[in-house]
Amino acid sequence: MFKGSLVALITPMTPEGKIDERAFQDLVAWQVEEGTQGLVPVGTTGESPTLSHEEHHRVVELCIEAAGGKVPVIAGAGSNSTAEAVALTKHAKKAGADGVLVVTPYYNKPTQEGMYLHFKAVADAADIPVIIYNIPPRSVVDMSVETMARLAQHPNIVGVKDATANLTRPLHTRIACGDDFCQLSGEDHTALAFNAAGGVGCISVTANVAPRLLREMHDSWADGRVKEAQAIQTRLTPLHDAMFCETSPGPVKYAASLLGRGTEFCRLPMAPIAEASKQKVRAAMTGVGLLN
Repeated sequence: MFKGSLVALITPMTPEGKIDERAFQDLVAWQVEEGTQGLVPVGTTGESPTLSHEEHHRVVELCIEAAGGKVPVIAGAGSNSTAEAVALTKHAKKAGADGVLVVTPYYNKPTQEGMYLHFKAVADAADIPVIIYNIPPRSVVDMSVETMARLAQHPNIVGVKDATANLTRPLHTRIACGDDFCQLSGEDHTALAFNAAGGVGCISVTANVAPRLLREMHDSWADGRVKEAQAIQTRLTPLHDAMFCETSPGPVKYAASLLGRGTEFCRLPMAPIAEASKQKVRAAMTGVGLLN
């Protein structure tokens, strides 16, 4: 169900910082039209840390409504509070999401056993596919392959979004968790290399502004047209660089604003990106052909 080019959706906001529901649903509809194969609302890119629970629920519901069943929706449901992650997961199930993305508990620094018990509690709470989100640079903890293999035995835990950028990790995960365990990259730069090591797709930040190109890249790879896939990857690399010239989602929200997809507003403590960063983003988008 989850493969190819998926997008870690931004949450467009008005200049006053309120969720722009129309812009968000227009973004979702455009993503579907452009060929994106999966939608991931209210993750880190969607500014989940600064959304209220009510806003979080609303964005998930808006995404499911706008997607209209055409592509799967994997709702962000992570928290460093197990009870909160369980509640978000139950809401996603009730709202009609096709899966949930649950990040390793940040700040608390749980042990491997703590992470195992956290994800088991989430997976036990609702009959919905769970994707583990392993992103050590943001969460400080790194789920081991051994812990992931234990969790993969749970019928509701179906895969991982791996943002370690460690390209030996998918090799070991495949051995430990089996071929059916869905491995998605969470790192745009290494998406093709990750696929070569056992992955089946990428949950992408860059796909917010270049969905068609990323779909074409993944299709080329899946069809065995490796040189075509590599050529698209090379074309997109400066854009990937620009999307992370400052902490995400600052650059990608500015990039989306250049396409008329909401404003560049991010909620504090995310600051507006610097003028030099704006120039990098604009230049990269022009270079890849997204702007004239």
